[in-house]
Amino acid sequence: MLTGRKTLTRYTIEQEHRHEDSSGDFSGLLNAIATAVKVIANQVNKGALVGALGSADVENVQGEVQKRLDVISNDVLVAETEWGGHLAAMASEEMTEFRPIPEQYRRGKYLLVFDPLDGSSNIDVNISVGTIFSVLRSPSPGAEATVADFLQPGVEQVCAGFALYGPATMLVLTTGDGVDGFTLDRDIGAFVLTHPQLRIPETTGEFAINASNERFWEPPVKRYVAECLAGRTGPRGRDFNMRWVASLVAEAYRILTRGGVFLYPADTKDASRPGRLRLLYECNPIAFVIEQAGGRASTGRGRVLDLPPTALHQRAPLIFGSRAEVERIEGYHDRPSESPDPDFSLFNTRSLFRT
Repeated sequence: MLTGRKTLTRYTIEQEHRHEDSSGDFSGLLNAIATAVKVIANQVNKGALVGALGSADVENVQGEVQKRLDVISNDVLVAETEWGGHLAAMASEEMTEFRPIPEQYRRGKYLLVFDPLDGSSNIDVNISVGTIFSVLRSPSPGAEATVADFLQPGVEQVCAGFALYGPATMLVLTTGDGVDGFTLDRDIGAFVLTHPQLRIPETTGEFAINASNERFWEPPVKRYVAECLAGRTGPRGRDFNMRWVASLVAEAYRILTRGGVFLYPADTKDASRPGRLRLLYECNPIAFVIEQAGGRASTGRGRVLDLPPTALHQRAPLIFGSRAEVERIEGYHDRPSESPDPDFSLFNTRSLFRT
């Protein structure tokens, strides 16, 4: 029953009614994205039943082998959003160059950037994946788009969010006025507002990091993780749990609902890549959502949303979650000379595998 609940369509229209100069383009774009999410959710849900699993046997611009669902999801988002007259152009993690709107369609005033299927390496083992998106204003509405149009810092985002394809399909988004979560009601085919004004708990007992990269971490990250693992006997004086799903959208949603901190920090594994996640397609939209929910998102050395992009597929470190924890990690980066106690090594006396 929808009594007392809002659909995404009603929500977006009400948001636009707050602005007298609204043209309806923004609500139209959000509903086009929602339609694409429904189609992708259906493909993810059916998986092997429709032959959607496995590799596509081609590499994307990142040098990563694409999954079939990467390609399908990218095609769905393009097909659902390019014809509505809302966009000037779009860019995707799976496309080498940005895609201008074809000449037969009206050119709009927004730019769309997206990761069509985040966490796709988890598809074949049936772990939650998702779609991440960000909406920017075109600097020159009506003009032909350029790469430079997309290179806006995250603070310029009009809207950002992600879909989560898990036990339930959810759409989490912000337009700069808090964060709202919608659940797909398959009986009526609509997203319904179920989690209004999500707020990240200020305190946390959880952190998420890929511990296999410990040998490449910088001293501030080693120090933070070691202190968490030391638990009650360490300087933090309390116990922490470690989580790692390897699905950014799943990690983000867990932090939105019960707090925590996620670290994909800069490391020395590959000197040519100061970070692993894509600034435009992953870091900026997730950072916008997290900040609007009361958290903080950082590179370790500064606010993610202030980082000026220099390329479509630029990568960056990303640390986000409960504000106090992220600020603590930033403080450790400000004082790199304070290296961790050697006995705090992840697999030493106070380790994952010893008591």
